[in-house]
Amino acid sequence: MTREADPHHGEPHGAGIGARLNWLRAGVLGANDGIVSTAGIVIGVAAATTDRGAIATAGIAGLAAGAMSMAAGEYVSVSTQRDTERALLAKERRELHEMPDEELEELTQIYQGKGLTRELAEQVAHQLTQHDALGAHAEAELGIDPHDLTNPWHAAWASMLAFTVGALLPLVGILVVPTSARVWMTAAAVAVALAVTGWASARMGGAGPRAAVIRNVAGGVLAMVVTYGIGALVGTQVG
Repeated sequence: MTREADPHHGEPHGAGIGARLNWLRAGVLGANDGIVSTAGIVIGVAAATTDRGAIATAGIAGLAAGAMSMAAGEYVSVSTQRDTERALLAKERRELHEMPDEELEELTQIYQGKGLTRELAEQVAHQLTQHDALGAHAEAELGIDPHDLTNPWHAAWASMLAFTVGALLPLVGILVVPTSARVWMTAAAVAVALAVTGWASARMGGAGPRAAVIRNVAGGVLAMVVTYGIGALVGTQVG
């Protein structure tokens, strides 16, 4: 069958898709957070002062702190998820060893609940258990692939690197653009970048991109408006 004739071409059926989606998700979210948070910092500081050094210092500090925070947060979150998955698998492995007949009946009932006849459900449960008992029961009962557990390091590195890349856009933009136009040109570049990350996140989830793009851009613009207003207010009061 050719790729054009295959209606399911491009669908994620391969092994390891859970792990790939995990770090892709972390990467897109990291890039989005890097763009928004760093843009908010540098635009807020730019509203308070025209000193390029002060803006650069604040932006670099925000980039470093944000990247490390994203990496640590993803690592802790995904590690907790993996620990939970391992605990559930250990329990399932023990139950398969101690009461295999009850587990086989449970799997049979799961497939009956999905619409199979009793006879066919028994055949499916029996064959899957013979092939890979833990895999069959973990997937049907827990929604876990024991051969494809989430990796906290993948998520942490993807998030940190993506945050850094995303943060560089507003940071570099506001430093290279002339003072008179730096805020507005940076804001425009950030809005475009947020539209791209919103589109990417929607595509990853199989959803329509329009709503995701609007939410992403609107949230980023709101953050920049708020931080600009605070920076202008603080700059006026301090000045």
